[in-house]
Amino acid sequence: VQLQASGGGLVQPGGALRLSCAASGGTRSINVMGWYRQVPGKQRELVASIGSGGGIEYGDFVKGRFTISRDYGKNTVYLQMNSLNIGDTALYYCNLKNSWPTRFESWGQGTLVTVSS
Repeated sequence: VQLQASGGGLVQPGGALRLSCAASGGTRSINVMGWYRQVPGKQRELVASIGSGGGIEYGDFVKGRFTISRDYGKNTVYLQMNSLNIGDTALYYCNLKNSWPTRFESWGQGTLVTVSS
């Protein structure tokens, strides 16, 4: 399964961005798709994830600012990020954890989100 991420860019504090991640090459499966982010010198952290059954998890820092959604027909996950602040500047990585019929994990290329005035 390949993951193609898009939507990063430069935005001012208080602005919004929408990230997209399309999964290709897979078949019907049970999985969790989500977004992680990483800044230099820090561990990669969960931003948000959504399972094939609809279960959603957000990182504690999200605090209602971000919304993850999924188009199951297009195998695409979206992350709407509002009220961005400088601390949200990071490389954002798309992730897929597949649990059935086979167990594997895939990462997309990072997309850079820069929040700056």
